[in-house]
Amino acid sequence: MKFSIPSYSFHGLHSEGKIDLFGYFETVKYRYHLNSADIWNMMFKSFEDDYLRKLREALDEREMYVANLCVDAAEVWDVDPEKREQFYRNGLDNLRAAAILGAQTVRIDMGGRTLEMSDEQFEYTVKRYKEYCDFAAEHGFMVGPENHWGTSRDPENIRKLAEAVDHPNFGILLHFENWDSEKENGDRLCAKYAFHTHLAAWVIPSCEEKIALLEAVDYKGHLGIEHHSSKNEYSQVAWQYATARNTYNLMQAKKLGV
Repeated sequence: MKFSIPSYSFHGLHSEGKIDLFGYFETVKYRYHLNSADIWNMMFKSFEDDYLRKLREALDEREMYVANLCVDAAEVWDVDPEKREQFYRNGLDNLRAAAILGAQTVRIDMGGRTLEMSDEQFEYTVKRYKEYCDFAAEHGFMVGPENHWGTSRDPENIRKLAEAVDHPNFGILLHFENWDSEKENGDRLCAKYAFHTHLAAWVIPSCEEKIALLEAVDYKGHLGIEHHSSKNEYSQVAWQYATARNTYNLMQAKKLGV
């Protein structure tokens, strides 16, 4: 199992001006000893080439790679056509940034404030993800939504979308135990679509079950250790990551009869 720590896990420090993406790279590499960056796009200072190239250089200097780019403010659907267009343009900016940074996966939310999808919403959402997947295929990454909020928190909507998009570069960021329907079964129903994951602190007590679920579907991505409290983030992330990693190691030792 590969691990990553989203830069969102340090959003409290970021809001206080105490960390930026360059500092995040240092933190992940030398505090937690990981080579995987997991970038929250709200920590970008701009989409200018010079800035993005500097980020890529900083990654390369540390022999790091981007496991996931997690994109906010670019959701596919909104009932307001002007907002839809604004989000679409932001989505394109972030896809271009993903290509420059060499991201392996990109999360762009579905949008929609309710679990129900109109025909117009569904058709538009399928069209946009097909477009994004074509771009992702050209640049070597996967793209899709997270079961994050609104429409995406129904596993049936995820299934319908995945089957309609029907693209090898489509998948989801599986946020464990983040469902509004099928709360007991959502993770199991949608694990097969996962290209990345978020394991929050409140899921740590059941992380052995979640890791087993991923192994059952031959998951090849990262276990993303996402922290949310905005308090004591360095130590809280260390606890969360160590617990998940140790759980995984014990599971592997048990398989080997150690």
